[in-house]
Amino acid sequence: MNFLETAILIFIGSFLLTYLTIPKIIGVVSYKRLMDAPNERSSHKIQTPSLGGVAFYYTLIIALFFINSWDTNGEIIHIIPGLTILFVIGLKDDLVVLSPGSKLIAQLIAVSFVVANNSFTIHSLNGFFNIEEIPYYIYFLIAVFIMVTIINSYNLIDGIDGLASIVGIVILIIYTTIFYLTKEYFYALITISLNACLLAFFGYNVSSNKKIFMGDTGSLIIGFIISIMTLKFLALKPSSSSELPFFLENIPLIAISILIVPLFDTARVFTIRIVNKKSPFSPDRNHTHHVLIDYWGLSHKQASYLIGAFNLIFVVLFIILGSATKNLLLFIILLVCVIILSFIFFRFNYNFTSLKQKILFKRKVKAMKENLKSKPKKNKQNK
Repeated sequence: MNFLETAILIFIGSFLLTYLTIPKIIGVVSYKRLMDAPNERSSHKIQTPSLGGVAFYYTLIIALFFINSWDTNGEIIHIIPGLTILFVIGLKDDLVVLSPGSKLIAQLIAVSFVVANNSFTIHSLNGFFNIEEIPYYIYFLIAVFIMVTIINSYNLIDGIDGLASIVGIVILIIYTTIFYLTKEYFYALITISLNACLLAFFGYNVSSNKKIFMGDTGSLIIGFIISIMTLKFLALKPSSSSELPFFLENIPLIAISILIVPLFDTARVFTIRIVNKKSPFSPDRNHTHHVLIDYWGLSHKQASYLIGAFNLIFVVLFIILGSATKNLLLFIILLVCVIILSFIFFRFNYNFTSLKQKILFKRKVKAMKENLKSKPKKNKQNK
């Protein structure tokens, strides 16, 4: 069976398996009363079923079984343990809230299985800022940091309906294209399978009567797979990446552009929390998507579509620039873009309490103006 036939079957199978079993998960979660209850930070108002990520896990495990023949370097045996660890930790966190430290330890153990596989080793950055050879111990530290950062960044953007799904779909489409062009068909099939899961889940996530959240069970799994794809992308050899439509030395910057939404949001939120003398992991409503909803008045769908469209446009733009621009200039362009985004989202104080006060103040001012306009009319009528 060739790649195209396998890809079509994997996509259809993963989509149907996820789409048909999520209602069963909703039924069990509702029956056992394992619902996600809203609080002062929640974007939902009623109790909603969670654990949608359960469908992602067993769909991926089944997909890995069927695409096993495409695995030429023994990656599956390194992926499944990490995937299982994060599934169990995510499931427990959705049922009984875990501390950030516990989740971090589990993530470190999970990513160590992947980093230990030689096919993920980053030997060189292909001249990125004149960096060629990379010692193994430096690779190990960088790889662990990259994977843990991506897992947590993706987990943090799962705050409103549809956002994590849309951003995940955009990222996975880009990686599917990259791995197809570089003939890394095993990874292309994994991204196709997970994308099918997200597409099937998205309809339920934005539904009004069959809503379900992916929970940490889902976001940790997706973040883990995306981190694997990013590490593999950075580890591509010059011989296999010659078909890519950009300079090899620009690969690190292209990887950042692909992950711009979760990375920027995490950096921004952590900065705000640290400046306010809070733990970087303390929950709040300072995320980019919360700003779009609370301050700009967008709906969940509008905010999700806007962020997803931005992510796609940003990646396409940097791929085009990466095909004609050396890494120093591309780095400067990326830095300028981040500064502009920071200005847009930092120029206001988006702390939820002050944000609420600003909204109430604007409403009071508007009401006072309307009262002042109506008074002359009443006086005229009295005369």
